Amino acid sequence: MNSCNTDQHPPKSKLTALLEVFTVSTKLGLTSFGGPIAHLGYFHNEYIRRRKWMDERSYADLVALCQFLPGPASSQVGIGIGIIRAGILGGVTAWLGFTLPSVVALVLFAFLMQGFDISNAGWIHGLKIVAVAIVAQAVLGMGQKLTPDRNRATIAILAAAVTLMWQTAFSQILLIVIAGLIGMILYRKSTIPETAELSVPISRSFAAICLIVFFGLLILLPLFSQFAGADWLTLFDSFYRSGSLVFGGGHVVLPLLERELVPEWINKADFLAGYGATQAVPGPLFTFAAYLGAMINGVTGALIATAAIFLPAFLLIAGALPFWNSLRKNSRVQGALIGINAAVVGILLAALYNPLWTTAILAPVDFALAAILFLMLIFWKVPPWVIVIAGAVGGTLITYI
Repeated sequence: MNSCNTDQHPPKSKLTALLEVFTVSTKLGLTSFGGPIAHLGYFHNEYIRRRKWMDERSYADLVALCQFLPGPASSQVGIGIGIIRAGILGGVTAWLGFTLPSVVALVLFAFLMQGFDISNAGWIHGLKIVAVAIVAQAVLGMGQKLTPDRNRATIAILAAAVTLMWQTAFSQILLIVIAGLIGMILYRKSTIPETAELSVPISRSFAAICLIVFFGLLILLPLFSQFAGADWLTLFDSFYRSGSLVFGGGHVVLPLLERELVPEWINKADFLAGYGATQAVPGPLFTFAAYLGAMINGVTGALIATAAIFLPAFLLIAGALPFWNSLRKNSRVQGALIGINAAVVGILLAALYNPLWTTAILAPVDFALAAILFLMLIFWKVPPWVIVIAGAVGGTLITYI
């Protein structure tokens, strides 16, 4: 088991450490607007610059690991910092603080949706248009970063085409696997930059158990849910698989959840309204699951969905940390990741068209509002929560045109 000297003034007790982690992470959960990249900036300022819980190189290494793994990168970075600061319970505490504020807000929004007949309200339509602008921004940003050459752009476009024409629960899994194999072949000789090693307080045996549990649940949950016939287990399985297969950022969970839940569990209009509302709250985009769970089965559904979609993030970060130093030096692994990330851009591009565009852009005025919101996001750098308000107001005004 390795150790990590995170600062010059460690906490006096484990309880003190946990309380400190919870206090700081809750502050971040209440104030971290702007999506995963912005979250990493907030984390750096609070955890590294102000409190010096890790050194700069270790933080950069942790961020690299979380971007390599499937799941919500910013949440995994927070969990990793919590683990290094106060062990496994520290990781749980850091996740609770960062996630709870947005979970509460989105569950309340779900109750509002259920308590009033507002599904056809103008501002709800405006939230759907917000989702178009937000995902378009994500596609543009990820495309520039992850598909800068002909080969990766080709992978992305083919992935988008296949996703649109073959819409099953297994198509995206197969696409990710194939893209990884293509990337492994095309980019196996890519140069790997020299980086510092990350020191973590987790044994390799414990990490191996976490990875076994992760893959075990991924394989067995569909079988258990099919034979048991319990709705809660089926719901848990759907969110767990979605949380396990998200590469490239929180926005990519949209098409995965849409395939799993619409229309069997929730209608498309309510689904997209919740996704738009998720842009207005701080914290991780994965808390969209809390809204969906609450719409399906109240507070119980919210708890099941939230636990299920974040569980893979816990298991993967705890399972990968002790092995990352050697794994990231493998050129084949790096090549596979390059191919997977390119396919992810294509999957998100497909989601931009269906279900977002086909549901939200119904008239020229809808396109005009989406274009204005996109302009505000990309060129005017307006915060997402302002975009949500502007979209809701614009959707309301559209009803009078």
